[in-house]
Amino acid sequence: MSKHSNFARNKHDEYLTPYEAALPLRRFLEGVETFAEPCRADGRLIRWLESFDLSCVHSGDIQDGVDALTDPWLEHARPDTIITNPPYTWEILEAMIERFMRIAPTWLLLEADFAFNLQSAKFMPMCTDIVPIGRVRWFSDTEHDSKDNFAWFRFHHQHRRGPVMHIMQLIDKRRIRKMARPEIEFPEFENAA
Repeated sequence: MSKHSNFARNKHDEYLTPYEAALPLRRFLEGVETFAEPCRADGRLIRWLESFDLSCVHSGDIQDGVDALTDPWLEHARPDTIITNPPYTWEILEAMIERFMRIAPTWLLLEADFAFNLQSAKFMPMCTDIVPIGRVRWFSDTEHDSKDNFAWFRFHHQHRRGPVMHIMQLIDKRRIRKMARPEIEFPEFENAA
């Protein structure tokens, strides 16, 4: 996953989104009722978002033969927003950003460095918000977090003023990681994000 490791990347850049990565987004989804998840993998991000009282109106994944870059149902579903943890291969990510933000305002979980790369510069004026989440533990069977920081980036094709960088929220990641069903068990759920 990281540019700092020698590990092979997962097939289709599949890195399953842990609850601790979804939780900081919750407070920025006020007023949103429906979403689409075009890179769903095993569906856990959908489960986290639905625990925030959102309804998933469409999902798909390349492993099921649904290509997010050509899926006509993504547009027909008319979601309030698109929320996904996309593949980071630049050619795919670039095309996804261009397509998704024209369908609906789009939240993407990306490396925080995305905001500071030359290849990303053309998208930054259309980025409305950056919600930092820090380092992520992508694999539950390890004790190690990623070496990179991550953030949720929101894109809207009509926006041109660049992003608001939000303050990182304090969330007890260690406690969340010990829970079997954090979306249900997290005791400070209502106040956490």
